[in-house]
Amino acid sequence: MNFPYRILLSIVLIAGCTKPSDKIIIATAANVQYVMQDIKKEFEKESGKKIEIVVSSSGKLTTQIREGAPFDVFVSADTKYPDELYARGGSDEKPKIYALGSIVLWSRNLDSSDLKVENLIDDKIKKIAIPNPQTAPYGEAAIQVLQKQKTFEKLKAKLVYGESIAQTAQYITSGSVEVGFNALSVVMSPEMKGKGQWILVDSSLYNPIKQAAILLKHSEDSPKKETSRQFYDFLYSKKGREIFKKYGYK
Repeated sequence: MNFPYRILLSIVLIAGCTKPSDKIIIATAANVQYVMQDIKKEFEKESGKKIEIVVSSSGKLTTQIREGAPFDVFVSADTKYPDELYARGGSDEKPKIYALGSIVLWSRNLDSSDLKVENLIDDKIKKIAIPNPQTAPYGEAAIQVLQKQKTFEKLKAKLVYGESIAQTAQYITSGSVEVGFNALSVVMSPEMKGKGQWILVDSSLYNPIKQAAILLKHSEDSPKKETSRQFYDFLYSKKGREIFKKYGYK
């Protein structure tokens, strides 16, 4: 046996003996990112398995999944995107709703007494941040609020669109906008507590934000299949529900 061949054979044998990783990747809508840190901690402690979290808007994550991103579970901010993935054959089972989200109006500098949807037309408010309604369900809900209040046309020029809830939060906390729409779960997170003032927006002004997760399809022999199922079930467990409630989800 010549030397180069022995090297090649050794590489093949080593590769064949290496156990594939069962570490799973969770595609997470930006409004759920802080909740997911708590869920990650509890799941890893309980299961002994590791997970990785990738955060973006629900629309962008859906595009990445369609393009072959190696995600194992998708935790969306709505039902539309998970339903679309299921219809395209991306999962063997229908997505399930894990929580209902709520919208807040949030400002770094305005007093809470000035934080009212009807006050957004005031001249002292120059910029209003909202998540991009094309890719972020909370942005779509914010537009519904303005339309229901019949102020959308008056406020269009003031709107500043963030790519996601996360970027919108940056606009608000940095003071680059006077006020913005965001998720209750974000302002209730330890990372954001005390950063400005916020009020809960009347839920009758927007359609219920039903948030669903979907267990993405795996091959039968995938080492990630079992761990993905464990994590997916954990989202709907009693402990999982308690974590979501802690962040204001219904």
